[in-house]
Amino acid sequence: MKRNLYIIALFSIAFALFGCGNKNSQTTEVDGSKDMMMMDDRIQVNQAQFEQSKMTLGSFKEKAFPTVVSVNGMIDVPPENRAVVNATMGGYIKTTPLLIGDKVSKGQLLVTIENPEFVTIQQQYMEISEQLTYLKAEYDRQAIMKAENITSQKSFLKAESEYKTAVARHTGLEKQLRMLNISPSSVREGKISSVVSIYAPISGSITKVNVSKGTYVSPASAILEIIDNDHIHLELSVFEKDIMKIKKGQLIDFKIPEASGETYKAEVHLVGTSIEANRTIKVHGHLVDKSSNHFLTGMFVEAHIITDSLLEKALPSTAVIEVDNKNYVLVLDNKDGDTYYFSQQEVELKESYNGYSIIKSKSNFNDDTQFLTKGTFNLLGE
Repeated sequence: MKRNLYIIALFSIAFALFGCGNKNSQTTEVDGSKDMMMMDDRIQVNQAQFEQSKMTLGSFKEKAFPTVVSVNGMIDVPPENRAVVNATMGGYIKTTPLLIGDKVSKGQLLVTIENPEFVTIQQQYMEISEQLTYLKAEYDRQAIMKAENITSQKSFLKAESEYKTAVARHTGLEKQLRMLNISPSSVREGKISSVVSIYAPISGSITKVNVSKGTYVSPASAILEIIDNDHIHLELSVFEKDIMKIKKGQLIDFKIPEASGETYKAEVHLVGTSIEANRTIKVHGHLVDKSSNHFLTGMFVEAHIITDSLLEKALPSTAVIEVDNKNYVLVLDNKDGDTYYFSQQEVELKESYNGYSIIKSKSNFNDDTQFLTKGTFNLLGE
């Protein structure tokens, strides 16, 4: 009986030990798999995901990066393309058919002005014109008589003075009529009007209208303003410390931040020779292609004047993603079958231009290192 109990005890101990060993073996196996999963924290993308998201790979490319001077300015026009219209003589606005934005051609009627003084000038011109015929005849008669010693020197000089005075007055009144856009020949024919017309001195668009019907305007009053936008240019302000870098012919990249995100091209045409009160110098730029754009005078401009260019190895800007104020790239470690393995690495950017970015420390990568250049945002940005 004791022997049987002894055998049973041995078997129980053996089964217990076997069970513990098996359990330890299973635990060790599970823990080992878990450690392997934790060690491989790379981002995995299969071929189907890669193609569906239209991802692309790429490496460093040598690109030209410009050295620029950043400036501000505005869209402007030359002085001859801007006209302020006023009246030669004061008067009351009789008609003003135009509005801001209307396009006008050179010589087109803008406004009409009425003033009784216009009648007085025309009347005086008619009177002196009639007198001039008589005075000319008297002057010629006195000249003949003087040559034959029939008349005195005093009579001749009087006739000469009266005639030349009348000629001067006639010429002055005729000039005033032409300035008022009144035809002297019409006045000589007896056509007198109290209304004069003002015509457009240049072609362009109406940008200001300062009067309405019935308004009295003096010669110093600006009635309206016309601007011709066919010859627009950039008027940039460059700080004194940068002006020595600016030269004629340099390219300019500029934007109209309030109107468009597009970048436009221009060229330095003139560099100012005097410093403004705010220690800036004016730089005049001509647009490379202004025919397809509709810029308006006075638009604010942010510009970069390209003063030099350097070749740098860079990545497409789409390869770099900012997460929590840090920049990251995805580097292809290897491709196993249909699976891509990417490691996330933090980088520091030096400069970005025209869709490419320079990474400050490139020593961590080889020239043939492959980066995810398109689709990075899908993996890191979400």
